[in-house]
Amino acid sequence: MPTQPYTRAAELPRILRERIVILDGAMGTMIQRYKLTEADYRGARFADHPKDLKGNNELLQLTKPEVIREIHEGYLAAGADLIETNTFGATSVAQEDYDLPELAREMNLAAARLARECCDRFSTPDKPRFVAGAIGPTPRTASISPDVNDPGARNIDFDTLRAAYYEQAQALMEGGCDVFLVETIFDTLNAKAAIFAIDELFEATGERLPVIISGTVTDASGRILSGQTVGAFWHSVRHAQPLAIGLNCALGAALMRPYIEELSRIAGDTFISCYPNAGLPNPMSDTGFDETPPVTGALVEEFAQAGFVNIAGGCCGTTPEHIAEIARRVGGMKPRCLHDGAAGWLTGLRQAA
Repeated sequence: MPTQPYTRAAELPRILRERIVILDGAMGTMIQRYKLTEADYRGARFADHPKDLKGNNELLQLTKPEVIREIHEGYLAAGADLIETNTFGATSVAQEDYDLPELAREMNLAAARLARECCDRFSTPDKPRFVAGAIGPTPRTASISPDVNDPGARNIDFDTLRAAYYEQAQALMEGGCDVFLVETIFDTLNAKAAIFAIDELFEATGERLPVIISGTVTDASGRILSGQTVGAFWHSVRHAQPLAIGLNCALGAALMRPYIEELSRIAGDTFISCYPNAGLPNPMSDTGFDETPPVTGALVEEFAQAGFVNIAGGCCGTTPEHIAEIARRVGGMKPRCLHDGAAGWLTGLRQAA
C-alpha cells in the first residue's frame, strides 16, 4: 500500500493541467544572505573536522536547520507550490570534496523531512504544497575528460554515480518528497545514471514518484556541456517518461527563450518546466545577478503568454521576491496544453498502488 506522499504526487498532473505551478527560487543565493561563517557551517558536531566546510550548503540541514527552514518558508509565503530540498550536492560523490561522503544519506533524509514539514504547514485544500527532491549533477562527469591532454580520461564511472544517486533518492523518498527533480544536467550520462538509480528504487520499493528532468544549456550554442542540442537531450531521456522536462540555470530567461520554445514544441506529450537565472552575473547586485524581480517576472510572463510552460520558477540569483512576482504575473494564466498521452508515468503509479 503506497504511503501518503504517493497519494499527494498523484494530484500534480491534475493541477498542472489547470494552472501554471510555481517552483521556488535559488537556495544558494538565499544562504549567502545569511553571511554564515566557517563556525556556523561546522556547528558543535563538526568543530574538529580537518577540512574547511564553509560553502557546503547541504551540511546546513544538520548544523543550521533553522536557516533552511526560513528559506523554505520564505518561498512558500511568496506563493511557491513546489519547493526543492537543499540536496543539490548531497551525494556521496559531491561530499567527497569535504571528506564527508558518509553523511550523504543523513543529509538527504534531514532535508526532505525539513521541506516536508514546511510544506505541510503551508498546505491548504485549495493550494497543496509539494516537495521536490533535488538531485544535482555532481562535480564529476562521466562523459567529459577532466584533462584536456587526455580526452579519454574520466574521474568517475556510471556504476559509482548510480550507487550514489540510489542512496540519495532512497533517503529523499523516505523523508517524504513528492517528486524527484533531476536538475542542472550538463552531462546526459550523469542524468542517465540518476534515472537508472531512480528506476531501481521504484522496482525495489514497488512505489513510484513522478520525475522532473531539467537540463542546462550552457551558452549561445544551444547545447548542454556534453554536446547535445535541446532536441537530442530530450530524446536521450524521454524513455524515463518524466512528468515534466525543462531547462534551468546558466542562462537568464531572455537567452533561454529559444531553447524553452523548442523544448515546448518537441516534447508535446510532457509538461514543461522553466526556471532561469535572474539574468547574468553582476557582482554589484545584492543577489549577484542583474535582474530585479519585475524584470524576471515579465520575461517569465512572456513564456506563459506564448504557451511554453507548465512549471515556472527561478534558479541562481532569484529570491522570494522574484518568485512572488512570477506567481503574481502568471497566476491567472492558462498552462501550456499538451497531448492526451501526457504523463505516462501516472499509469505506473496507479499500477504500483
